[in-house]
Amino acid sequence: MRWSDRQLAMLREMGVRVWAAQDEPAGAPIVAEEADAAVVAPPSVTAPAHAPLAPPRPLVMAAPGAALPTGIATMAWPELRATVAACTACTLCESRTQTVFGVGHERAHWMIVGEAPGEQEDRQGEPFVGKSGQLLDNMLRAIALTRAEAEPARQVYIANTLKCRPPGNRNPAPAELAACEAFLIRQVQLVQPKIILAMGRFAVQSLLRSTEPIGRLRGRVHHYQGVPLIVTYHPAYLLRNLDDKAKAWDDLCLALETVRAGAPN
Repeated sequence: MRWSDRQLAMLREMGVRVWAAQDEPAGAPIVAEEADAAVVAPPSVTAPAHAPLAPPRPLVMAAPGAALPTGIATMAWPELRATVAACTACTLCESRTQTVFGVGHERAHWMIVGEAPGEQEDRQGEPFVGKSGQLLDNMLRAIALTRAEAEPARQVYIANTLKCRPPGNRNPAPAELAACEAFLIRQVQLVQPKIILAMGRFAVQSLLRSTEPIGRLRGRVHHYQGVPLIVTYHPAYLLRNLDDKAKAWDDLCLALETVRAGAPN
């Protein structure tokens, strides 16, 4: 796999050094190194054709007495956005500045699912801002994707499992995840992505119904409602754990190859 100048710049931003031995024959793989670890671009992965979205299994029961909105499964984008903004299904509505609905192309080929809004996301009303957002933008740019306006093959759609910030950036509670789940399910149904990139422990565990750590789930293709899903680390985690940045690049390569394998000839 040959990387462009833009991809090489992104890898340098992530702290990954890329080199190609001068004596290697033409067509030899480029190797990415970080610290003492080396990662070779992963082989092509055969992914099944995009399947219709299947009814999801419940995550957990919502908190007793929660006023869950009705009719979410049939809502179009404007009504869904308005319903999220007015939601009082859990106590997070009492401390939020605003909801964080999601951004991007409404029929994007790639859908990014994160965990919960942080302080800056709560202020700006957009997922993945600040330093973690900058790192995510660099990661996407390396594989020719963007959150800026573009055609659906290039502009991603970004959403979180939770639409409101937990106070103090604490971990999401199971009842809060359950109360927000129908919103994310409907977003996936409306976008109909070709692939989902799940970032962070709570996003991964919510979508895959798994308690396995990310390290055991990454490196292979999962599925969510018939859509191929790739597990990777959250950008905020990568900013604190530099040794795992090369692994995150590996995950992006796997996602890219999965999309290519599933594309019609």
